[in-house]
Amino acid sequence: MSSKNPILGLCQQATFLISAAKVDQCPEDQGREVAFAGRSNAGKSSALNTLTHASLARTSKTPGRTQLLNFFRLDDERRLVDLPGYGYAKVPIPLKQHWQKHLEAYLGSRESLCGLILLMDIRHPLTEFDCMMLDWSKASGMPLHILLTKADKLAFGAAKNALLKVRQAIQKDWGDDVASIQLFSAPKRQGVEEAQQVLAQWLGLGEDDESGDSAS
Repeated sequence: MSSKNPILGLCQQATFLISAAKVDQCPEDQGREVAFAGRSNAGKSSALNTLTHASLARTSKTPGRTQLLNFFRLDDERRLVDLPGYGYAKVPIPLKQHWQKHLEAYLGSRESLCGLILLMDIRHPLTEFDCMMLDWSKASGMPLHILLTKADKLAFGAAKNALLKVRQAIQKDWGDDVASIQLFSAPKRQGVEEAQQVLAQWLGLGEDDESGDSAS
């Protein structure tokens, strides 16, 4: 990694901080934190682990396993947050309602939240949950960066075409500036540096350039 990637050292020392079932159990609301959101089985835990070079988030073949707000410490002023996955049919309805209630409370009240990474499976983008998060980002003005995960499941040309179609759909329905978007593959480490540069800027570590709306 180049010296232009100031978050790399922080990612390598990331450690688990705390799990919270409710907003009042979250760490003190100060500093900066970036949250990772995605529909169940979108590859959120794998992306977190790949970006931090660590096994921070538990990956599972069973979607919907992340049931808490999981906080990871980068330093005294910076954190990453793994939000509960949504949309898995086998999760009991009362639990879904609990997740949604506390996710909305977190998103609506957390002053230290400075950006949201939204993960979409490139083969199944723009689900109802994804659209809800885009709506919220536009309404709140919260910076949003989309990782089209599992890009290795498609041929290169097909993945680029999918990226273009999702970008055009977002521009049509939400506007040009609601989100940046990129391809991402955890197994192939595709898009890791690009995503880390977005994290670096949001967390106050990067240059004064714009966060990466890139086609790569």
